[in-house]
Amino acid sequence: MLNPSARGSAAHAFAAYRERPELVSADAGPVTAGPRARRGRVILRAAVPAALIAAAFGLALPRVASYRAVWASIDTMTWPYALLVGTAAAASMVTYWITIRAVLPWIGLRQAAAVSLGSNAVASTLPAGGAVAVGVSWAMLSSWGLSTADYVLYALVTGIWNVFTLTGLPFLAILVMATASRPDATMITGAAAGLALLAAMVGGLGLLLHSEASALRAGRVLQYVLAVAARLTRRAPPASAAGSLSGFRDRAGALLAARGWRITAATVASHLMLWLVLLACLRAVSLSQAQLPWQTSLAAFAFIRLLTAMPITPGGLGITELGLIGVLVGGAGHKVGAQVTAAVLIYRAVTYLPSIPLGALACLTWRYAPALISTSPRGLPRTAPPSAPNGIAGTPAYGWRPSTARTSHWSTRSSTTSGTPGNPVGRPLS
Repeated sequence: MLNPSARGSAAHAFAAYRERPELVSADAGPVTAGPRARRGRVILRAAVPAALIAAAFGLALPRVASYRAVWASIDTMTWPYALLVGTAAAASMVTYWITIRAVLPWIGLRQAAAVSLGSNAVASTLPAGGAVAVGVSWAMLSSWGLSTADYVLYALVTGIWNVFTLTGLPFLAILVMATASRPDATMITGAAAGLALLAAMVGGLGLLLHSEASALRAGRVLQYVLAVAARLTRRAPPASAAGSLSGFRDRAGALLAARGWRITAATVASHLMLWLVLLACLRAVSLSQAQLPWQTSLAAFAFIRLLTAMPITPGGLGITELGLIGVLVGGAGHKVGAQVTAAVLIYRAVTYLPSIPLGALACLTWRYAPALISTSPRGLPRTAPPSAPNGIAGTPAYGWRPSTARTSHWSTRSSTTSGTPGNPVGRPLS
């Protein structure tokens, strides 16, 4: 029979178990290893990518070509080719800024550069840095007046369009590659799977944007999934995911109707410009069209970009290099393994490394000298002129409303006789 103090300890342990069972051990005593377990997971998340990167550069790459032979290939690069590679890398970086402005045209190019560089620097250096990168970009954009709802719209639209490009590019690359050589069965299967996934996603997005019934069904499914996730994580489920999805549907439809083609063109251009950097690096180490056709380099780029869409290591470091070298050497032959390895390492150096110091500089500038980045008073969206773009009286003029009240930027300033100027109707500036 338990004494009173023992009964009190047991009751306390049982109550703790009912509330937080993961913090109570089998002998009904409190577990003090919780923080240790969390620290262990953090260490593991950092150690696994580090081990993969070390294995890639220390074990796998030397099997393709020695670093001495790689350096000899790099040393043969002439200054005109070095200038070409640097120019292509800088142009590729700028295309990402243009993509941001395609979705958020009210921000300046310097602001888009700060968002892109700052978030990329975090994603390229920290394990699971993608989540922190989202926080960095949100902090910057919100400081310039972007509301939470509009940031979610921006993040989802850019993310969805990026996935569209990643899944569609392999199919295009296979068609192009067929003009130079015969694609193998693995590439054809991967391209077909990517095309099927792209068609399914485009169809689903189309139904979500144009069918109220589909939006309601998707909202119910989302609500159920979130409720299950909330139970598993012992959190309260969101009140109405369906309502949030309906609001996203209206604002996304308005944004895409006005700027969809700009967003698509900018996203595709950013990916193709990155491939042109790879092609410039291949030519810079004296790999000719006969040795390694540009069609093969496009196919390698497209498939590796798709495979590394979910980076296991920061920025896909180690995995991207191995994938590109493997596909390119397989197409060109092992005799040019050193040249291919040199080209891939140059490509990764000029596209991966510069964003780290530039991103740190962008974050410091945004934090301590914001006037150097902001291009409009207080960073607020500019207001469109009161007349309609086509100059016809009585038609609404679409512009960006200042977000001091945290309202959506995709709204309307009406110049009609309705008597309610500035009433939002969810249509963006075209």
